[in-house]
Amino acid sequence: MCTRIGHGGASALAPANTLASFDAARDVGVDMVEFDVRAWDGDLVLAHTILHARRGSNVPLAVALAHLSSRRFEDVELNVDVKHAGCEGALLERLRDASLLQRTLISSQVPQVLDRVRELDPRARTAISVGGRLARFSRRWRDWRAGVLAGLHAGRWDAVMAQHRLVDDLLLGDVVDRGGRLYAWTVNERRAIAHLRQLGVHGIATSDPRLFV
Repeated sequence: MCTRIGHGGASALAPANTLASFDAARDVGVDMVEFDVRAWDGDLVLAHTILHARRGSNVPLAVALAHLSSRRFEDVELNVDVKHAGCEGALLERLRDASLLQRTLISSQVPQVLDRVRELDPRARTAISVGGRLARFSRRWRDWRAGVLAGLHAGRWDAVMAQHRLVDDLLLGDVVDRGGRLYAWTVNERRAIAHLRQLGVHGIATSDPRLFV
């Protein structure tokens, strides 16, 4: 089964990282909602970049988790994308308080974030996120495949979330051989979604979950 992931909720239908976007994703039908978390002004909030956080009116993480822990979302998993180090302990505490840790996949492009999550709570499921060329350069991923697969083999993370242009059958085979799962993001064309489903990836993130129909 290929997990249907709503990127930012359903960011083609409502602003990303908002309760309205989560509701839109649920209405369309998803298996998992993805959203971004970072620290801002002494709290954890939903925001993709520091510029988004500075605009204000961001949803506090506690409010988002209370919304997502309601009966309406009881069959929906969460993918929390952590944007920087330093908020791992508070994130885990909030997830445990909301009884959502078990159905949450914590991802990040920062390996140290996942190491810290795993250190604080070995039960937490984690995924390394790999972006495009510029993102990989900023993270100093010189040989990203080797690094990602070595981390998977060593148990540093459980899954790989790769920018969809990086996904091929070789990567999928290497991830599966090491006991991991491969997710592709962010795919906003129906033909590309169909190709990745046929390839056999474990999940696909899209801004418009209507494309899964």
